[in-house]
Amino acid sequence: MNSPIACLLRQSSRVITPLAPPLQDLALLALRLWLAWVFFKSGLTKIEDWNTTLFLFQEEYAVPLLPPTLAAWLGTGGELLLPVLLALGLAGRFAALGLFVLNAVAVISYPALEGTALDFHYQWGLMLFTLLACGPGRLSLDALIRRQYRL
Repeated sequence: MNSPIACLLRQSSRVITPLAPPLQDLALLALRLWLAWVFFKSGLTKIEDWNTTLFLFQEEYAVPLLPPTLAAWLGTGGELLLPVLLALGLAGRFAALGLFVLNAVAVISYPALEGTALDFHYQWGLMLFTLLACGPGRLSLDALIRRQYRL
């Protein structure tokens, strides 16, 4: 069929298809770096005033199944370690999963989270889910290790 739409689809496919892999690599790298910055910044805020962090985990956040002090330590540790792994693309899917869980716990345990702040958490969750599904991409230490050791 030689309709204008079919012709347009064929032409655009010829142009876009060769660009898709490098664009995907850049998109995954951008997602990793952005999310790493967002979560790492949050971890830095928590260690900046540890007494306030402990207070918030005891009085404001209702983290299920964990004592507040343990939840504060685990949440803060996760927000400082996992973003570094994610940015480097080292154990990228593991880091994305860990941050996805941290993000979900934040949404569940902080009922005052609403409006734009809640929308940000949903967006971060979707971005982390994308990294979990796709992996960190070819611009990552995971990919370098796989190439080096032919895994």
